[in-house]
Amino acid sequence: MDTILDVVKASGANAVHPGYGFLSENPKFQELLQANDVQFIGPNNKAIIAMGDKIESKKLARSAGVSTVPGFLGEVDTIEEVKKISNEIGYPVMIKASAGGGGKGMRIAFNDAEAAEGFKLSKDEAISSFGDGRIFIEKYIQAPRHIEYQILGDMHGNYVWLPERECSVQRRNQKVIEEAPSTAMDTATRKKMGDQAVALARSCDYHTTGTVEFLMDSNKDFYFLEMNTRLQVEHPITEEITGIDLVE
Repeated sequence: MDTILDVVKASGANAVHPGYGFLSENPKFQELLQANDVQFIGPNNKAIIAMGDKIESKKLARSAGVSTVPGFLGEVDTIEEVKKISNEIGYPVMIKASAGGGGKGMRIAFNDAEAAEGFKLSKDEAISSFGDGRIFIEKYIQAPRHIEYQILGDMHGNYVWLPERECSVQRRNQKVIEEAPSTAMDTATRKKMGDQAVALARSCDYHTTGTVEFLMDSNKDFYFLEMNTRLQVEHPITEEITGIDLVE
């Protein structure tokens, strides 16, 4: 961060575009630029922090009227709690790290024994990967499609969503192939999902570009998964089908 700031000062640049690297979702980097009167080309700090936390982002999504996966939106601390909540939600469940991403800190459980083991493994992995061991539990949606929406917002309250990308072909919960548009989508569902993506962005005063991800089941019911507060590596697929230069 300091090296980039040195380059900014030496070059006289007045803005930084972080691309889709690690610094694009780092609130400390944004604060550092702000303190030096350098414009961060990305969302505001509030949005980065809220959407970077899977528990908080789901709470915000619910309050914005966005469909969320049934589950317990709070931290789970003991194996007894894990078993109790899992039975209340109904197996199978997904045990997830609040600070997780890239498929890390996630375990599926079909019974109490698997839930207990999954809790311990997810917590250990979350601490080693993210330095944050907070865990929550939600219903596991079986054989879902993974659909994501590119949204754009300006600083004047104007928002648009762009047609979806599907990234259901995955290995270890990491995307392998992206396809746009999704062959499973119909016009009504596309609009409903896109409108919810915008509602979420609006709820945290989001601006510039971002990606809202959903899971969609075989009945075309869909649920908010997470929001990436950056330009994603797969953004050119949306550019190909819309003719819109997202970076520009």
